[in-house]
Amino acid sequence: MKTTMLRSIQSSLTRANNSASSPSTHSLLRRGYSSESAPERKVTVLGAAGGIGQPLALLMKLNPLVSHLSLYDIAGTPGVAADVGHINTRSEVVGFMGEEQLGKALEGSDIVIIPAGVPRKPGMTRDDLFNINAGIVKSLCTAIAKYCPNALVNMISNPVNSTVPIAAEIFKKAGIYDEKKLFGVTTLDVVRAKTFYAGKARVPVEGVNVPVVGGHAGITILPLFSQATPKANNLSGEDLTALTKRTQDGGTEVVEAKAGKGSATLSMAYAGAIFADACLKGLNGVPDVVECSFVQSSITELPFFASKVRLGKNGIEEVLGLGPLSDFEKQGLESLIPDLKSSIEKGIAFANKS
Repeated sequence: MKTTMLRSIQSSLTRANNSASSPSTHSLLRRGYSSESAPERKVTVLGAAGGIGQPLALLMKLNPLVSHLSLYDIAGTPGVAADVGHINTRSEVVGFMGEEQLGKALEGSDIVIIPAGVPRKPGMTRDDLFNINAGIVKSLCTAIAKYCPNALVNMISNPVNSTVPIAAEIFKKAGIYDEKKLFGVTTLDVVRAKTFYAGKARVPVEGVNVPVVGGHAGITILPLFSQATPKANNLSGEDLTALTKRTQDGGTEVVEAKAGKGSATLSMAYAGAIFADACLKGLNGVPDVVECSFVQSSITELPFFASKVRLGKNGIEEVLGLGPLSDFEKQGLESLIPDLKSSIEKGIAFANKS
C-alpha cells in the first residue's frame, strides 16, 4: 500500500506540471524515461529545515529525476536529511549545516532552490521582510557564484520582486550572471489561480491552466483569466475581479487563517517542487516545458517580469509574450508597473550598497 501511495504522489506531481499555457507538457515518466535511465541531477535546497524547506525536501525526494538531494540550513538539517533519506526513492540525501558546510552543499548542483528566510506574520507585508531576507539571499548567492556558478537558481525567498534582482546583481559582480538561469518562483500564484478559477467555474481543476504575469506580491500579481482554459462562459466581470483579488491576496488569506502561527508553507513547497520539476525536465531535453516565472526580460519596460517561459537544456529557451489581454487586465498591467519597478530598484540598490 505504501508503494502504491508513493507512486500516486509521484504521478500527481508529474500530472500537475502542466504548463500555464500548454497542457501538453511532456513527462519523462510518460515517455518511458525511467529513473534508472534519467541523467544524474543534483538539487540543493537552501533553507531545508524551515517551514517551506522541509516539505519541499520531501517532495524533491519523491521526484525520480533527482539523483542527489543536498539539504542545507544554519541548523537542524542533519535530522531532516536523515528523516527524508529513509524514503525508498532514487536520490541520495545529504544534510549540511552551518556556513562552513555551505560550499560542500552547493558543489556540483544542477538546480539550487532557495526558500531560506523568515516567513510573513500577521500585519507584515512582503516589503517588511526585505532587510532580513535580502541579507540572507545576498550571502547565499555569493556562495552560489563561487561553488556552482552554472546552476539554475530558483528563488523562493520573499520578496521575490526584490530578491531576484539582488541575485542578478550579485552574480554580475562575480562575473557569472546568466539571465537564462535565474528564476523567481511565482508558481504559487499559478497554483492558486487554477484552484480558485476551477472552483468558481465548476470545472475539474486537473485540466485548468491560467497564466499569471507581473510580479509576486499584491497588485503586481496579474492572473490572465481571459486566457484561462477551459474557457468558462458562466463567469461575470465581477467574478473575474473577485478571482483576481483573491489570487493577489492568497498569501494574506493563509497568514490570517493560521492566526500568526505561520504563512503559506505547504502550498509554497508544492509550487516550488512543481517548478523545480519543470526545470529538471528542461535540463533533460523534454520539449515544450512552459511555466510562469519572474525573470529578466524585455517584454515590458521593466527589467524583470513574470511571464510564460519555455525551459530547456540551458535554462530559459524563450520568454513568451503576454498575448491578448482584456481591458481589465490591461488596466491591471498599467497599475502594477510602478509598484514592481520600485521593488526591483530596491533590490538592485541593496545589492550594490557597500
